[in-house]
Amino acid sequence: MDKKIIVKMKKEVREKIVEICNRFNNNPGELINVLHQTQDFLGYLPAEAQELIAECLHIPTAKVYGVVSFYAFFTMTPKGKYPISVCLGTACYVRGAEKILDAFKKELNLEVGQTTPDGLFSLTCLRCVGACGLAPVAMVGDKVYGRLAPADVKNIVKEYKDLEAANA
Repeated sequence: MDKKIIVKMKKEVREKIVEICNRFNNNPGELINVLHQTQDFLGYLPAEAQELIAECLHIPTAKVYGVVSFYAFFTMTPKGKYPISVCLGTACYVRGAEKILDAFKKELNLEVGQTTPDGLFSLTCLRCVGACGLAPVAMVGDKVYGRLAPADVKNIVKEYKDLEAANA
């Protein structure tokens, strides 16, 4: 293993990733399961984690990267503490989801796929939440907000900022 990787990752993080790989007997055929569990643990899949997984599974790092970059459910960038997902499925889209997305972009000053500098919020889009009767819909973590108007966005963001302030 490259010594730089060892230095960059904390010992307990390295050990946990190795444990995950071992749980799947370091079987290259279990790559997707290993990636899912590693992402559940870290919140994302940084290059260092991908390289360690490749070494444990005895496969090229390029193969790990190829899988991570191909599937939309894997991410190489950290998500915010409060990940925001705006549904752009048909029902939501025709009921103004694009305006909701624009309101989040403006309120948080970021683009889709980015995370705020304070690490609190990240913004993504989904194809369908399965709550078409509540369209347009956005989710913050697992909480669904329905029948949204652009004016609602400011209060949603404030709700989580206030929560952070109360927990500080």
